[in-house]
Amino acid sequence: MRPRVMVMLVAAALLTCAGVRAADDASPSPSAPPAAQAPPAAQAPPATPAPPAAAAAKEQAKESPPPSVTVIGARDAHGILGRDVRSSANEDMGRIVDVIVDRDGKVRAAVIDFGGFLGVGSRKIVVDWNALRFAGVSSKSDSITLDLNKQQVSAAPEYKEDTPLIVLGAAGNLHPWDYEH
Repeated sequence: MRPRVMVMLVAAALLTCAGVRAADDASPSPSAPPAAQAPPAAQAPPATPAPPAAAAAKEQAKESPPPSVTVIGARDAHGILGRDVRSSANEDMGRIVDVIVDRDGKVRAAVIDFGGFLGVGSRKIVVDWNALRFAGVSSKSDSITLDLNKQQVSAAPEYKEDTPLIVLGAAGNLHPWDYEH
């Protein structure tokens, strides 16, 4: 199936699930079986008064807009956790094991499991997000490039959760990060 048709089908299914209908599609489908069509309002059972909490929730649901739907092409975005990281000289730098965000949700750094063999003797280090390059990443087997060499990364201090972060950045890329004690 062609990608554009597939995207249109997915979007239509999501909109239908959200209960959104196009204005020109307000009448029941002639191909729909009679049992699938809603009964006329005159045949609806009498409504029982809803408890105040349920009525408030129902009213809020009416007022809130439907969720937005964004379709991203498979070639346009990729997950990065567990992805291999290599230097620009093609040195093995480890794997991305976590992503660090600030209080505003802005991605600031990546945690890389560096060194060791099969997880033994490795340590986690934090590199500035701007030191990573994703240009050559088109499939899960492609690695991410780091603008640092193995010697620079091996000198970085180890990352320990719940302690102040020491973020290693490429020259000219590291920006101050306000830290409250």
